[in-house]
Amino acid sequence: MKLRKASAAVAAALVLSVTATACGGDSSKDSGSGSGGGGKIKIGIKYDQPGLGLKEPGGSFAGFDVDVATYVAKELGYGPDKIEWVETKSADRENALARGDVKMIAATYSITDERKQKVDFAGPYLLAHQDLLLKADSDIAEGTDLNGKNLCSVAGSTSAQNVKDSIAPKANLKQYSGYSECIAALQSGAVDAVTTDDSILAGFAAQSQYKGKFKLAGLKLSNENYGIGVKKGDSATLDKINKALEKMVKDGAWDKAVQDNFGPANYKNEPAPKIGNVVK
Repeated sequence: MKLRKASAAVAAALVLSVTATACGGDSSKDSGSGSGGGGKIKIGIKYDQPGLGLKEPGGSFAGFDVDVATYVAKELGYGPDKIEWVETKSADRENALARGDVKMIAATYSITDERKQKVDFAGPYLLAHQDLLLKADSDIAEGTDLNGKNLCSVAGSTSAQNVKDSIAPKANLKQYSGYSECIAALQSGAVDAVTTDDSILAGFAAQSQYKGKFKLAGLKLSNENYGIGVKKGDSATLDKINKALEKMVKDGAWDKAVQDNFGPANYKNEPAPKIGNVVK
């Protein structure tokens, strides 16, 4: 009798197991590939970059990086209401991914060999170029007269060092935590130039309060390949993001995002880069 009862119990357990699997109880299924598993996805962006990543007064978010990340998240199974935007400053991007604070980062995150030692990159999804933003009446000639002048950049970025290495080794570097602080310093005269990617500078210059006050120097001091950063070794997420980016370009959503965010600034963007093609 005891043996029969045990056999019946085992049989019942097997039936329950099969039933659970048939009803979608497979715990190995990736929650990011369907409806997002009912949870949310945390995405790191900038909060202070008009045209790219900006937190607006009403609490909404706008910009090219935001549009790209929103499209990618949807392809991973997360609608706009399932996205939690997390402010990720330049100096903290690698740490935010390593800590697991965010699943991915789309924050004007240039792909470099040094950064690839710490994180993995999907993309690139935009090719920008480093430039200088000057006051409209500045007499700095194409960025060549920056020696002895005050040059502003953001802590954690590579832009200022590029300028010092290439055209102005004696420029006085001023570093702030955000680009908006650099722009305010340029407007007040506390600095003579701001350096970062032309896409970022164009976004600021196009804002209504700054219209006509600034100009781009028109330099192409570097190639900035924007990638979406993920935690080192997360190849599954990386592959899904790359497929989403390819689809975004193919269906025209990438071109629309460029026009929506950079069109007002008359920004001359490069064509959509090919996934994996990092321009040196």
